[in-house]
Amino acid sequence: MAFSHPTSAYDALSHKPLFREQGFIGGAWISGPETFPVHDPATNNVVANVASFDAAAFGRAIECAQAALQQYKETSEHQRCKFLHRFAGLIRSHASDLATLLTLENGKTLTEAAGEVEYGASFISWFAEEAIRSYGDIIPSQHAGSTNFTIRQPVGVCGIIAPWNFPVAMITRKLGPAFAAGCTVVIKPPSETPLCTMALNVLLQQAIEEFGLPRDIVQVVPTRNREAITELYTNPTVKKISFTGSTPVGKAITRTAADTMKKVSMELGGNAPYIIFNDADVKAAVDGVLACKFRCSGQTCVCANRLLVQAEIHDQFVQSLLERMKTFKVGSGFDPSVTHGPLVNKAAVSKVREHIDDAVSRGAKLLFGGHAPTGLSPRELDCGFFIEPALLTGVTTEMKVARDETFGPLAPIFKFDTVEDAIRIANDTEFGLAAYFFSSDMRTIWHVSRRLEAGMVGVNTGKISAAEAPFGGIKESGVGKEGSKYGLAEYQVIKNITIGGM
Repeated sequence: MAFSHPTSAYDALSHKPLFREQGFIGGAWISGPETFPVHDPATNNVVANVASFDAAAFGRAIECAQAALQQYKETSEHQRCKFLHRFAGLIRSHASDLATLLTLENGKTLTEAAGEVEYGASFISWFAEEAIRSYGDIIPSQHAGSTNFTIRQPVGVCGIIAPWNFPVAMITRKLGPAFAAGCTVVIKPPSETPLCTMALNVLLQQAIEEFGLPRDIVQVVPTRNREAITELYTNPTVKKISFTGSTPVGKAITRTAADTMKKVSMELGGNAPYIIFNDADVKAAVDGVLACKFRCSGQTCVCANRLLVQAEIHDQFVQSLLERMKTFKVGSGFDPSVTHGPLVNKAAVSKVREHIDDAVSRGAKLLFGGHAPTGLSPRELDCGFFIEPALLTGVTTEMKVARDETFGPLAPIFKFDTVEDAIRIANDTEFGLAAYFFSSDMRTIWHVSRRLEAGMVGVNTGKISAAEAPFGGIKESGVGKEGSKYGLAEYQVIKNITIGGM
């Protein structure tokens, strides 16, 4: 099937103003002292050169956000609701261009990119409605003639750091509640995929202008300078940090942010178990793996990292999954016949191969994939970012894949005997972001759901992420929740007011 793979981000867009390589500080698009390249992972071609800013620029951005906060926090919740609905509408009306930009800088298929754009817009729509549901309480007082009541107020200027794997959805999941609460934000876009953030800000500025709001409620400061980013964690004007990324980086940010007692939301690493019990619907379990394990070519924090299959149905499940994986096609995300795009870089490919080699050296069997795909163009092969989704059997808990998040399209199968075995293996990790299992027995469903050590559990489904559902982990997978009614509270402080002499 013929298709066209763009060679530049600008040329790929039908609405050219969405393409921006500058940062946005003080209400204006500005160039930085340096630039860094943005690569198309399907070809390794440079598709844009984005401004890179220093610590002083972050300082200016924080000052501007603080100045805008004084006006924006006084806007009514109903005005914020209408403003966010308009922003969501603009995202949806430019969905095709945003999906194109997303595929070009991230590599995922256009179909998946379009789904992410709608997913991202759903967070803005959800928090538009949550803005007008910021309720307080009236609390009876033990003191005669007194009444307590609580109100929720914006926490202040928020630093937002989003990951490269979902550059539309992860930004909107943070922007929605921040703006609904009345906060202003300073965004550090992911350096691998910054173009979507800038495009979203183009649309955001249109909504801001239409509602007469301060342009400075959002600052976008791209950088490759790791020292510059620390201004977000150390500047006392910033009252909250929302970070999605690796556990080591999240810990370091939290330690630094503690010096100024910032509120933090940390959505960190995972090592999700995916358990299939003997009484499971095998077809549904395989369908769930395809959605959960291989979305974004396995580069998601909630994807199934360990597939645990009970002995009685082990062989049936493996054969069914193998047959489905044989239908995969790896290549450019712009090719409509492709099911899986490239990984983000060569290091990601190397990690998948490292986990495969380690497992095979310890006795596992590679049933499928794990090599460079056939049928790629010479340019795609040369870039080295592609790998066939892989299936391993005979995996044990001593292997690297049992402990280390692969973040790639590798499905390792562990065989277990009893329900308690599955729970023990599933919980044997320092991470606790997501967990999944399939069973038709309600007693098993209730028992296992309660025993699994994870912030999110999917039962008979691989799809757990939605704007209305709380997203976040326990243990070393982070703190705080995103999405849902709980996500708004992450950007608010509760103030108690006691009135006496009543």
